Amino acid sequence: MSSATMTTVALLPSSHAGCKAKAVVAAAPSGFSFYPARSARSSNGVGRGVRAQVSTTETAAAEVKTKAEKVSKKQDEGVVTNKYRPKEPYTGRCLLNTRITGDDAPGETWHMVFSTEGELPYREGQSIGVIPDGIDKNGKPHKLRLYSIASSAIGDFGDSKTVSLCVKRLVYTNDAGEIVKGVCSNFLCDLKPGSEVKMTGPVGKEMLMPKDPNATIIMLATGTGIAPFRSFLWKMFFEEHDGYKFNGLAWLFLGVPTGSTLLYREEFERMKEISPDNFRLDFAVSREQTNAAGDKMYIQTRMAEYKDELWELLKKDNTYVYMCGLKGMEKGIDDIMVDLAAKDGIDWLDYKKQLKKSEQWNVEVY
Repeated sequence: MSSATMTTVALLPSSHAGCKAKAVVAAAPSGFSFYPARSARSSNGVGRGVRAQVSTTETAAAEVKTKAEKVSKKQDEGVVTNKYRPKEPYTGRCLLNTRITGDDAPGETWHMVFSTEGELPYREGQSIGVIPDGIDKNGKPHKLRLYSIASSAIGDFGDSKTVSLCVKRLVYTNDAGEIVKGVCSNFLCDLKPGSEVKMTGPVGKEMLMPKDPNATIIMLATGTGIAPFRSFLWKMFFEEHDGYKFNGLAWLFLGVPTGSTLLYREEFERMKEISPDNFRLDFAVSREQTNAAGDKMYIQTRMAEYKDELWELLKKDNTYVYMCGLKGMEKGIDDIMVDLAAKDGIDWLDYKKQLKKSEQWNVEVY
């Protein structure tokens, strides 16, 4: 990796040979802000797909043999998957764990950074597994839980030696009136700096970024589904890479219940200041905002305000949609698009299948 320089707003400084990082403490409404004042350099370049050429003098059999395989539109060159598995996980340490939702928020969400020493290489859009300490009711080790990675490939400290997660603490009351705590989310949210963390992976290729630096990338997130998009956006706007410079349009729709749960808001607003022509940002705060008809402002409600523009973008072959968060939002978006597509004589559900086939419609919901 080439040298990198990053100035961050964080609680922990980090430095190593070839990378310098300086920590600056700044007050933030959410209690946490972690954006660099200057960009970081990285040599994680993007390779170019090569189209195989077949001579017209070759036989038909040779043509079939040398026919080019489908080249992915995503940044999948050299992607590592499943380097670490449940029986032999990687053990890192918690470097930072900070609550990023307000005191009056309905629930807690935490941003955490773990050390990897470069041994758990990942790409933007991938996930890692976490195996919480302890045993289950049957006396067996807890099973892993998957979490979308919330940091770019070079990590929050810019040294390719950390990985970050965005985790909501799961606590609910069951039908018997008992308070139930999610095993892994509570384990993670309670971690103290220095604590060990067992990790597996990385996994996944569905949410990898497109290769095209001029693409339109529409990101739809609810709650902690923002994680992969934070990784995308850091690469686009907070970092400089020898083989990648984003010149397209990144449009983020983030849906949350209250203003105090707008995750990474200061970071995103800083990105908009840096690149106003390349980044659009729309929030949907369901318990505090309504549309003109008085309906609660869910993510699909906010998108409906731009439905004609979005449909025009979706008809272009360099527009990519990424969706992460609650499963129900995909149906809400389908409801918007059905009528718009029909006006052009297009069956939306069939068209969406074509988008999926061409890697332009990417979904990771739960």
